[in-house]
Amino acid sequence: MPRLSRRAFAASAFAAPGIAAAQPLAVPPGMLAQGGPVDVPYGQPAATEAGVKRRPRAGPGYAPLLGTAGSSLTPLGDLDGTITPNGLHFIRHHAGVPAIAPEQHRLVVHGLVDRPLVFTMDQLRRFPTVSRLHFLECSGNTPFYQQARIRPDWTVQDTHGLLSCAEWTGVRLADVLAEVGLKPGARWMLAEGADAAAMTRSIPVAKALDDAMLAWGQNGEALRPEQGYPLRLFLPGYEGNTSVKWLRRLKFAESPFMTREETSKYTGLMPDGTARQFNFTMEVKSVITRPSGGQSMGPPGFREITGLAWTGRGTIRRVEVSTDGGATWQDAALQEPVLSKCLTRFRLPWRWEGGPAVLLSRATDSTGDVQPTRDALVAETGPNFVYHCNAITAWRVAPSGEVTLAV
Repeated sequence: MPRLSRRAFAASAFAAPGIAAAQPLAVPPGMLAQGGPVDVPYGQPAATEAGVKRRPRAGPGYAPLLGTAGSSLTPLGDLDGTITPNGLHFIRHHAGVPAIAPEQHRLVVHGLVDRPLVFTMDQLRRFPTVSRLHFLECSGNTPFYQQARIRPDWTVQDTHGLLSCAEWTGVRLADVLAEVGLKPGARWMLAEGADAAAMTRSIPVAKALDDAMLAWGQNGEALRPEQGYPLRLFLPGYEGNTSVKWLRRLKFAESPFMTREETSKYTGLMPDGTARQFNFTMEVKSVITRPSGGQSMGPPGFREITGLAWTGRGTIRRVEVSTDGGATWQDAALQEPVLSKCLTRFRLPWRWEGGPAVLLSRATDSTGDVQPTRDALVAETGPNFVYHCNAITAWRVAPSGEVTLAV
């Protein structure tokens, strides 16, 4: 099918069956009924958008443990652009959400450093402030594809909802480390949270000195408690659990610390029985968000296929879309801005004729990595590699217009 220009798409869309041209208002705007005063302390969405919300993760093995551990998902299919509102950012925690008074919070930096120091929040805020747009993805996002444990009724929130993107504000970790001074032997950093689980991860010092942040802000306001208030580590492009929330300690050493979260957890079981550790960087990935599972196409005619692409290794260079299950592919348009380690939205005009279709997206990043099929991924890592599944996702469109996850 030849690709449509956006002008042709717009011109022909209103001529398509089932799409009526815009009608003039029956009542002049100045005569519309007036609402009450705006006196809500914190803004809320329109009442008709009340159904757009986070919800607990579906699937095997994700029931909250004693009510303290769990996750909730970002409704990607209901969102536009690339920025996730703070109230819809996914949540993943292991032992509840601590209530921390910022004036009492402290960050200890010690180990192989010249000057061990304890920082207050006020002292950290005296460093030069930076703001950056980056995605955050749980490494356990979409493991069901790897294990072939998926359900046709799942939506994109079920399959990819442990993914969000925000503007993060704080201080470059490298600036803070310049204050304490790293000793020559410091190769690894232990990041520890102040939650009941004392979440800890070993991080290469090279990452800490590169683009790591100590973040206290998200999308223009203070971090929400479930996002690490008052301070979190943020490691762009790395798996989400390494961006330790409620950060209270950084310790430097020559070797990794081999914590629970990098030995019994967050490792990848390979076909030969060995486990791959320190799988930090999130691989190139994409997903179509509209149309996607649980949505309805309505009558035949013109539509826009849109979705998100991302990579922890740089920028998205290309997204291809197929409407016939991978037999043919077309290049989608990448919506600006296209930023490093950030969500990129892609769009493709499509005329649906009313027949069955299978929709796929395939992303390529600035390193040349191409998003794999599930078969190719399983051939490399085996079916038991639970984390970092970046396989291509397929949505099945029925003649009725109903969209389901292709199993």
